[in-house]
Amino acid sequence: MKPGRVHAFHYFIINNCVMPKPIFFFALIHLLFINTTGAQVNINISNPSSIDRKGELVSVDWKSIQAAFPAIDTANFKVINKTTKIALSWQLEKKGGDAIVNLLVQVDVPANGKLVLQLQKGKSAPVHVKTYGRYVPERKDDFAWENDKIAFRMYGKELEKTPKEMAYGMDVWVKSTDRMVINERYKRGKYHEDLGDGMDYYHVGFTLGAGNIAPMIKDSIYYDGTYARYKLLDNGPLRTSFQLEYNEWNAAGMRLRATKTITLDAGTHFNKVEVVYAGDTMAALPLVVGIIKRKEQGSMLLDELNGSMAYWEPLHGADGITGVGSFLLEPATAIKVTATQLLMQTSTPKAKPVVYYTGAAWNKAGVFTDAAAWFSHVQLAKTTIMQPLQVVIGSIQ
Repeated sequence: MKPGRVHAFHYFIINNCVMPKPIFFFALIHLLFINTTGAQVNINISNPSSIDRKGELVSVDWKSIQAAFPAIDTANFKVINKTTKIALSWQLEKKGGDAIVNLLVQVDVPANGKLVLQLQKGKSAPVHVKTYGRYVPERKDDFAWENDKIAFRMYGKELEKTPKEMAYGMDVWVKSTDRMVINERYKRGKYHEDLGDGMDYYHVGFTLGAGNIAPMIKDSIYYDGTYARYKLLDNGPLRTSFQLEYNEWNAAGMRLRATKTITLDAGTHFNKVEVVYAGDTMAALPLVVGIIKRKEQGSMLLDELNGSMAYWEPLHGADGITGVGSFLLEPATAIKVTATQLLMQTSTPKAKPVVYYTGAAWNKAGVFTDAAAWFSHVQLAKTTIMQPLQVVIGSIQ
């Protein structure tokens, strides 16, 4: 987009989430573009909430940046905190295409506060990798991904050849380090024991695990099985996103197909999950997001009105405790607890995506060490997503 003499208009975006219509209009971001040949541009970020935002990713539309800063060179620019003069971490997001879609910047903004960034010409310092994911053909078609807080995996078709290992849900690999550990664990082949950075002791089985989703019709869950195809959209250093496609399956006589787009940002314990169902789906497809429940006593948060649920598992010996949490962007239809799962019910109109968040934490990482702290964080995470940071771009002469 080429700027003319003077351009001033409004551009609406929502940082890192899809919002319901009533929320959308409260998440406006005003962008002011002025023709300039200057060597820098301001990005003004404000926090409308009463919550300190620490290490949060903000998305800035790349075409809008180009309009305000026509001379920007993707190989020769840096992002500076205008007050402290400190360079910040950033990533160019392409969403699986060739063109840049967004500039992602990791920022700290105090409650009800503001932050001014500057894009300047100059070499940017290397960015520490904080998110990563990949297809794992050497381990039965796993797809594994992680950030500086936690790690996850989904199971692929090769696993179906070993029925005793078969599982449907999302798996969690707990971490006590901010390093990327997936490749190390697969290489050494000993990810079921803690060698100082965490492990895989989470059990999934024939459940939705740590927040997978499936149709539920007349109290029966119709699992989509293992994923069949994948597409990596972006892979760090601050955001990793990918798509998983599932082969057609039978759900109460309907032939369904699913595509799941999963996004994990640096600094958060939660994945954003966007799911589209196709095929013979009904007008409003009933769905459940599920968390596996253990036989021993654990603690539960069940908040239908807020569309959130969380589970603090019972102690698993020396392995510790895993906390899992999931939330919708709207109230849940209902939340049920069965002998094996916590099930949060929702629905999606035909051919429309359903968006929710799911994540986990480990008590031995030292951040959340009891149920109350984890449950509070799950609710806080939803609140911040519903009150996104606001951005104003203004060029400088």
